[in-house]
Amino acid sequence: MPPTAAQLQQQFIQLRENKIFETFVILVIVISALMIGAKTYPIPTSVAQILRLLDIGITIFFLVEIIIRMIAEHSLKRFFSKAWNVFDFLIVTASLIPVDDSEAALLGRLLRVFRVLRLVSIIPELRVLLNAFVTAIPRMGYVSLLMFIIFYIYAAIGSMFFHQINPELWGNITIAMLTLFRIATFEDWTDVMYETMEIFPLSWFFYLSFIFIVAFVFLNMMIGIVLETLQREHEEFARESGEGEAGEVHRIDSRTAEMEQRLIKMENMLEQLTRDRAAADKP
Repeated sequence: MPPTAAQLQQQFIQLRENKIFETFVILVIVISALMIGAKTYPIPTSVAQILRLLDIGITIFFLVEIIIRMIAEHSLKRFFSKAWNVFDFLIVTASLIPVDDSEAALLGRLLRVFRVLRLVSIIPELRVLLNAFVTAIPRMGYVSLLMFIIFYIYAAIGSMFFHQINPELWGNITIAMLTLFRIATFEDWTDVMYETMEIFPLSWFFYLSFIFIVAFVFLNMMIGIVLETLQREHEEFARESGEGEAGEVHRIDSRTAEMEQRLIKMENMLEQLTRDRAAADKP
């Protein structure tokens, strides 16, 4: 007797949540990434043919896997309501573009590179890291804006005082900002400082103050924002998955709220029962 639609969906749900199947999907993604790297080397024609067949097999596997996940959801609307599912669907469907000699060959090969990003959608820990990064971007943007202002001020000062010493490093404000970026990354910055100190002995204060403000203060502000956001994302993930201390607190809060709702219902029932008895006792 063939399985019904409900039984088939339940089987797909169990397959989707199976750790062995999930590990196999991760393995296929890694193999796909290695294939992309292997194609950048000169390889024999026979090996290239094998890689081409393997690429077709991987594409078909990804297509079957995304269909399984779509059927495992209760509806397509629920499937596409999750951003990571939409991302996976776009990557898989875009991979169907042929990579043979055609106008779309370059686009097909380029889209296959992004199949590596499916590791992020498969592994929850990577999703937490990426979500934390995306969430931290707006706050980091204000720090970056303030950092740009500091860069601009120091670049203007450096261009005014040091442009005659070395026009290649301080010729205009744009080049000066690139030089300051080099100093902020500690790329031979002492050579730049010693060169200007031959004319301006106190120019060391210019460099040290810039490094202290940018490399120490602003960099630590960036790190603090990322760490704070990452901690919140981990707590949110723990609440959703029910793991760790945050998950336990979330379960306790949910049970407490459920008990409060039940108590409120019981109180309402008792009050209604009291009113009914009082009405029945009246002559």
